[in-house]
Amino acid sequence: MTNRLIGYQAGEGFIYQLSGASKMIFFVLVSIACMATYDPRFIAVVGVLSVYLFYLAGIHWRDISFVVKIVAAIALFNILMVYLFSPSYGQELYGAKTVLLKGWGRFYLTSQELFYLGNLLLKYFSTVPLAILFLMTTHPSQFAASLNQIGLPYRFAYSVSLTLRYIPDIQEEFYMIRMSQEARGLELSKKTGLLTRIRGNLQIVIPLIFSSLERIDTVSTAMELRRFGQHKKRTWYTAKPFSKADYLTILLALIILAGSFGLIYVNQGRFYNPWS
Repeated sequence: MTNRLIGYQAGEGFIYQLSGASKMIFFVLVSIACMATYDPRFIAVVGVLSVYLFYLAGIHWRDISFVVKIVAAIALFNILMVYLFSPSYGQELYGAKTVLLKGWGRFYLTSQELFYLGNLLLKYFSTVPLAILFLMTTHPSQFAASLNQIGLPYRFAYSVSLTLRYIPDIQEEFYMIRMSQEARGLELSKKTGLLTRIRGNLQIVIPLIFSSLERIDTVSTAMELRRFGQHKKRTWYTAKPFSKADYLTILLALIILAGSFGLIYVNQGRFYNPWS
């Protein structure tokens, strides 16, 4: 069960030694770069970089397979909805029409539409791995201290820290409730139908919401009793100054962002058009 959880996992290597703030800045800037352009060459390079960073961090497929499958299902559903609502958007966008598959009525598949949908899919698998990598290699306390170092209020930084801490806790509680329901005879495995599993998992969400609200109330009460937020500043046990590697990481993110805007200028727009 543990390998299904996405949260901080202690490790060694270059990425674990970076400041949480520099990793956050890298993730935000690279995500903006991928969202700004629809050039598949650039997005694919960022995707390869994301996979390589997973290799450097020593994160295995079994550690992220569950979340990746969920993201893949959401991405494919989004691609399907985009096509159903606008099956001819690709040809309007690229100014060409190459029919690959004739359908019924306004539903047909062109090379241009397939190219556009492929770009959307690439965006998911270039940015989502970076988010997962950030969550799994950044200790919540160290990240909160880094946010405060770059000028954000410590109250906001602490709230982010609590959020990162509770992500694996909530996931673990979800699976505990699920196993309890299965022990009582509620079948939620692959042996049953998809709709039955969906209804069964929805029954888990309600007790999970109530337990989360109770946990929030407990934490907020404890923080008030300890007079949290009374002073304008606070010290951090896990504060870490920026190193040369952190500055180089931020510089790399800026180069990637500049490359994205440069391609927008070269392509005379956000979209790379191979048919022009």
